[in-house]
Amino acid sequence: MWLLLAMALIQFGVVVLRYVFGLNYIFMQESITYMHGAVFLLAGGYALLTDDHVRVDIFYREAPPRRKALVDLAGTYLLLFPVCILLLWTASPYVARSWAVGEGSNESSGIQALFILKSFIPAFAVLMMMAGFVNASRAAAQLKERG
Repeated sequence: MWLLLAMALIQFGVVVLRYVFGLNYIFMQESITYMHGAVFLLAGGYALLTDDHVRVDIFYREAPPRRKALVDLAGTYLLLFPVCILLLWTASPYVARSWAVGEGSNESSGIQALFILKSFIPAFAVLMMMAGFVNASRAAAQLKERG
């Protein structure tokens, strides 16, 4: 929530500086990208945990609780976990290379910590898996309770 406010304020500052004073600071523009990445990648697990994510629920919405629990359990183990594992497997070398060279912005006045932005990718996968375990546990408990 605070990053969204900071993003809006910095974006406002960028616009005012550019169009009123004719000044442009690359690090300010890049900081918006960093915050945007952090908001969406690090909040994904929370959104899944609190059921605030986007769901195409044509069938799910009207389903009885048992069927919803089955869908949640199957979706977590058959879709979420494999995708997160694949994401970790493919992103890890990418992020490791970035950390090894201390990768920074292509712009000399930009943020020289691109490796931090790239680190949000595996963090996203881990947080999603953690939220998936909680959701799968809830679904299993609901199936056990009703079974």
